[in-house]
Amino acid sequence: MPDPAAPQGAPSAPPTPPVPLTALLAREDLGLRLVAGTPESGGAEGVRIQWVHTSEMADPYPYLLGGELLLTAGVLLKDPEMYAARVVEAGGAAIGFGVAPVYDTVPDALVAACERRGLPLLEVPPQTPFTAIARAVWGLMAQARLREVRRVSEAQQGLANAAARPDPVPAVLQQLASRLGGWAVLLAPDGSALHVAGRAPAREAREALGRLARVVSPEPGDEEPADDTAAPPSRAAGTQAEPGTPAGTARRAPSSATDTVGETHLAAYALGGGEALVLGVAAEGREPGGHTVAGVAVVLLSLLTAPHQGADASGRTAALVRLLLGGTPADVVRDLGPGPWTVVHGTRPGQPDRIAASALGAALGSTLVDTDGETVRILLSGDRRIEPQPGWTLGVSAPASADGLDTADTAAARALRRAEATRVALARQRDAGLGELVAPDEAAVHARTLLAPVADSPALTETLRVWLSLHGSWDRTAVALGVHRNTVRQRVARCAGLLGVDLDDADVRMELWFALRYA
Repeated sequence: MPDPAAPQGAPSAPPTPPVPLTALLAREDLGLRLVAGTPESGGAEGVRIQWVHTSEMADPYPYLLGGELLLTAGVLLKDPEMYAARVVEAGGAAIGFGVAPVYDTVPDALVAACERRGLPLLEVPPQTPFTAIARAVWGLMAQARLREVRRVSEAQQGLANAAARPDPVPAVLQQLASRLGGWAVLLAPDGSALHVAGRAPAREAREALGRLARVVSPEPGDEEPADDTAAPPSRAAGTQAEPGTPAGTARRAPSSATDTVGETHLAAYALGGGEALVLGVAAEGREPGGHTVAGVAVVLLSLLTAPHQGADASGRTAALVRLLLGGTPADVVRDLGPGPWTVVHGTRPGQPDRIAASALGAALGSTLVDTDGETVRILLSGDRRIEPQPGWTLGVSAPASADGLDTADTAAARALRRAEATRVALARQRDAGLGELVAPDEAAVHARTLLAPVADSPALTETLRVWLSLHGSWDRTAVALGVHRNTVRQRVARCAGLLGVDLDDADVRMELWFALRYA
């Protein structure tokens, strides 16, 4: 079990689901008492704890990454107002104050300061050691992960059984809607609904889902939908769409996009198979593992709706046969299709077997998977953006034509080595930069989209800005920010993980620097 209180140089979100503060308060054995703030102050999902940290520093800000339950006995508490303000500024989730041995009760000034800022403040009784609280958080995380794994496993089985039914597409949608407790719709390129399942959300949510479909659709249509089930797609603000694309020209579309309307969480996924279909999902709650369940449905629906007997499938089968019968790669590569193609190399702790390799391929939307027992190699059609996958380290090539697959394979292998060396979840051969953006407003949109994963943390954003301006110097950045150099390393690693980038890549540094200037 990873220690949530350990320094987080990890490349992505916490390895286990965050714990709701309400769950920790419900533990009668701990005897915690809420004296300021509310567990619901974190929005619809309430305050959630990502890890536990103990500190007796007068200013804890330099040692926080965000999302912590900060435990302290107030040994150096001199200015409660400043202390609460700094915890909030660093993104801390809550404070746990031990009433022994320094204080007999939680200081009134600290209670008032936390109450004004909506920061939950917990009284920790003398009989409860801080280590017991940390163990409780880790235990709750383990339970949440187990529930998530079971939920995903059961959903995968249900979706697979639905795909084997005589009318598989509606059956898969119905199963998906049931598992997510919401609404699922299969949208045509013109935005009309081909199949729907579950209870439809409000019209505003359906319209927003239609806009998300326009974002992920490779070739968005301009026709009006056949009915009001899904509104005409249009670009949705705050999604992953790439700015700066001239009207009427092809653009590189993301494989998925998300949005929220009120309490309804929306997601749109582009299906493979060349039919430009989109899966839309609307759910009132955001349960752990929901994105993984939807990803399984995407793969199944892509296979079910693809023209299996079309020219592309026939050509690839012919290429395989010719290669087995002695043909050279140069002779048969044109039968694979013009591409573009992306090569992904992946590793994980332990040797990945073929089941694990196939699962990774399914998560990325491809059945073209191979493994030698140490590295998984996956071939994906289309110019899509690959996202990090839990538990895997990935190297991703730039999109290439069919006759450039050999070079792309080498590039993916090099990217994987960089990812392993820098301990990031995913490294790319090359990402598109800001060079094509000219208008400042377009650059600002691109910057907000690129920096969205760290936008809510001023500490991370400012650390990344200073670190880049000082050419990656840990010591000079620490001096400039007034923090320890290890804190700089942790924050920069956290930025790399949240942004999903390789900060050793000069192109990535340049793009982030320009984005920070326009953000």
